[in-house]
Amino acid sequence: MATALLSVSDKNGVVELAKELKSLGWNIISSGGTAKTLKENSIECREISDVTGFPEILNGRVKTLNPKIHGGILAIRNNKEHAEQLRHHNIETIDMVVVSLYPFEATINKIPKPENKNIDKDVVENIDIGGVAILRAAAKNYKDVVVICDVNDYSVVIENLKNNSVTQELKLALAAKAFRHTAYYDSLISTYLTYEKFPTQATIPLKKISGLRYGENPHQEAALYSNCIEQNKSVVISAKQLHGKELSYNNYLDLEAAWRLAHEFNDPACAIIKHNNPCGCSESTDVRDAYLKALSCDPVSAFGGIVAFNKAIDEDTALEISKLFVECVIAPDYSKDALNILMKKKNIRLLIQEVPYKEEKNVMEYRMMSYGMLAQDRDNQLSAEIKSMTKRQPTEKESEALDFAWKISKHVKSNAVVLARGRQTVGIGAGQMSRIDSLKIAVEKMKEVKHGLDEKTFSLVLASDAFFPFGDVVEASAKVGVTAIVQPGGSMRDDESIRVADDNNIAMISTGMRHFKH
Repeated sequence: MATALLSVSDKNGVVELAKELKSLGWNIISSGGTAKTLKENSIECREISDVTGFPEILNGRVKTLNPKIHGGILAIRNNKEHAEQLRHHNIETIDMVVVSLYPFEATINKIPKPENKNIDKDVVENIDIGGVAILRAAAKNYKDVVVICDVNDYSVVIENLKNNSVTQELKLALAAKAFRHTAYYDSLISTYLTYEKFPTQATIPLKKISGLRYGENPHQEAALYSNCIEQNKSVVISAKQLHGKELSYNNYLDLEAAWRLAHEFNDPACAIIKHNNPCGCSESTDVRDAYLKALSCDPVSAFGGIVAFNKAIDEDTALEISKLFVECVIAPDYSKDALNILMKKKNIRLLIQEVPYKEEKNVMEYRMMSYGMLAQDRDNQLSAEIKSMTKRQPTEKESEALDFAWKISKHVKSNAVVLARGRQTVGIGAGQMSRIDSLKIAVEKMKEVKHGLDEKTFSLVLASDAFFPFGDVVEASAKVGVTAIVQPGGSMRDDESIRVADDNNIAMISTGMRHFKH
C-alpha cells in the first residue's frame, strides 16, 4: 500500500486531497498541525512522531529531520542494497511528499528589512528547514516519489492517480517545480538577510506575475516577474489595469520610465515616453495644461506613446488625451467622467497606481548580458554640489527652469540634451553618439512647439546629462537663444566651455554628478 507524507503550512485543499488519497487506498503520515486538521475532518492518519518514535522537539523546529523519514523518501526502489537497509532499520517507503513551507514571504511583507540588522524573531521562526529538506529529498528521488509543493497540482496528481497515468514526465515536472520552489524560497531568505551590497554569490527571487502579449517584437515570447523581496508598492508592476488589451514587454518598460519621471515633480506633471525616452514633459498648475505642454514638445513622436501623470486625470484632460492615439495611460486616479471618455477607445490601456512613486535608497538594478549580469546602484540622486561656473549667475526663473530640465535629463538616454522654458520641455535630443547631434535634434523639435510658454517671459535653458568635451555645444546653444545651462562639469576643457558661455552672457552651473543612461 502506498504512503503519502503531508506536511503543509497552507491547509487550503489538503483535506480534499487527503480524502481522495484515502479513497484510493493510500496511507497518510502527517506532521502535527496537518495531522490535527485531518483528524478534525475524520481522516485517519499517523503522526510523524509515531513513525519515527521520536517526538517533535524545539517548539516544532525538529520533526521531519529523521532517518526514518528521509530514508523512506530517498531509497531507490529497485536497489537491493537500499531495500535491505530499509528492512534492517525498519523503515517504510514514502511514495508521495506534499509540503507547503512556512510563510516566509508573507512574513517579510509585513516586517520590512531593518536597517540596524536586528532581524525580527517572527522572520527567523518562519524560515522552514525540515520542509525544504524533504521537498529536495523527494525531488531528488522523483523516479520513485511524487513531490507536490503547489496546491494547484493536487487535482492534477489525483486525476492521474485515478487514471493510473502518473508518468515519469509528470514526476520530473513536479520535481523541477519543487527545486525551483525551494531555490526561490532560499533566495528570499538570503536576500532578506544580506546587507552586503555586492556579495560574492547573489540570488534574485523572482515570481511570475503574468504572461505578456509579446516581447520587444511580436515573434518574441515574454513574461513579467516580480522581485518579491522588494516591498515598494508604488511601482508599475503593482499597478492595476482598468481597461485595454494585454500589456507587452515594451509597454512595461515605457510605463516604468514614464511613471518614475512624472514623480520627479510635486505639482501636476505629465511625462510622455516613446521607446524609453521622454518626448515631452511638463509641470504645471493643473494636469490638462501639463499634458498639453508635454505633448507640444514633440506631438509627432507622442503618437503611440505612453503617458503618465502624478495627479488624478479629470474630464478635461481625458478629452485632450482621447484626441491622440496613445498605447497606455497611468495615473494615481481617474474621475468617473474621465474613465468613461477614455474607455471609449478600445485599444488604449489604462492603469491606476494609487501609491505615489517613491525612489528608495539602496535599490539595485540588474541588466542581463550573455552568460552574465551587471549590477549597480539605481541612479536616484540628482546633484552632488551646485556651483556657478560663469561670470553671470542664473536668475530665479532660469534656476527654476534649470532644475526642471536637469531632472528630465536624468531620464533621457545618453547623450542627452534637454531644452526647456519654465517647467516645460521644448526640445529633447536623446541617444546620439555626439552631444552636438543631440542638440541639433532638440533644436529641430523646438521649432515645432506651438503650445508653450511666452518666450519673452521664460528664457530658454539647456541641460546636458554629461560634461561638454568641447565648447561647440555651448556655442551652438547661444545661437538658438539659450541663456542658461546646467551640466555636471569636470571636463579637461571646462575652461573652453566657460569662455564661450561668458562671451555670450550665458549663465552656466555645474552639478558635480553625471547622469549617463544606457
